[in-house]
Amino acid sequence: MQFGIFTVGDVTPDPTTNRTPTEAERIRDTVAIARKAEEVGLDVFATGEHHNPPFVPSSPTTLLGYIAALTERIILSTSTTLITTNDPVKIAEDFSVLQHLSGGRTDVMLGRGNTGPVYPWFGQDIRKAIPLTVEHYGLLRRLWRERVVDWEGELRGPLQSFTLAPQPLDGIPPFVWHGSIRTAEIAELAAYHGDGYFANHIFWPASHTRTMVELYRRRFAHYGHGTPEAAIVGLGGQAFIRPNSQDAMREFRPYFDNAPVYGHGPSLEEFSSLTPLTVGSPQQVIEKTLGFRAYAGDYQRQLFVVDHAGLPLKTVLEQLDLLGGEVVPVLRKEFAVGRSPDAPDAPTHQSLLRARDAGTGAPAPRNPGSREDRTR
Repeated sequence: MQFGIFTVGDVTPDPTTNRTPTEAERIRDTVAIARKAEEVGLDVFATGEHHNPPFVPSSPTTLLGYIAALTERIILSTSTTLITTNDPVKIAEDFSVLQHLSGGRTDVMLGRGNTGPVYPWFGQDIRKAIPLTVEHYGLLRRLWRERVVDWEGELRGPLQSFTLAPQPLDGIPPFVWHGSIRTAEIAELAAYHGDGYFANHIFWPASHTRTMVELYRRRFAHYGHGTPEAAIVGLGGQAFIRPNSQDAMREFRPYFDNAPVYGHGPSLEEFSSLTPLTVGSPQQVIEKTLGFRAYAGDYQRQLFVVDHAGLPLKTVLEQLDLLGGEVVPVLRKEFAVGRSPDAPDAPTHQSLLRARDAGTGAPAPRNPGSREDRTR
């Protein structure tokens, strides 16, 4: 099982000092956080994609390419690449380059984003978000798998005799996760192609996440990729950790109360009881995270957000020391206990390469030509 962190790249004032970092500081701090994540033994660093203030990660592959040069082991991913507003050709090119730069330490999480105005900024119509997702991803898959692509769709201009350069490293496309919070069509899309499904359930109760993951697992099996337990699931989470819970609650409360995304709403205690947010001791984070398996089953990737709401870099690095030193080692051990033999490890470039060379790649969907079956 993989453990890591993801960032949304927000530039938020520190409510305890009223100081707002510059954009340059926030970008440099993100690099330091990624390097620290590798140092403490985490498996994955992922960044979001935003094109509006107060966020800075408008070019995720640029950021990840820089981090790739400064790291050796950690997998570099996105915690959303906008499949709706980015052109599929550019996504294919950027991630192929990142694969080569990182030696294969690359995968991608696709999503629609949560900022409505981004659609017209890139010449798209938010009312066509689902059709854009399906059409763009269909083209992206072909670009990564076919040497010469002739293609025509409804929402983008046609391609004639197009060849991607560079080709994916070793002929293996980056593994794709489909990130979604609430949309059944995205779980269906992930299941149809046998891709990963990432339920970023940080704002949602367990009952909703259970429904979405169960739908994905059921449809994954329907399309002939294996048992429901063989489906590839990732979950989001949020944590603020101190050696004792009282200190954690006291220190994090002003950040929570003033955070742009959930401040001035439910109390810290209410939000923690309803969502995956855990503010407390290492043991409390361990116990709550282990509880995710009760409604998601045996899953493959757990990512935490730890650098949001204006937390200063020093505090974030301390969080990573606790996460990597006291939390994740226990989670690795406990999640292995009683794990279903059908539950695979999270795919990596090397595991996909071995599977291809051994001729054990995933089977094709049973009904690849049926639009009704793809979008039910």
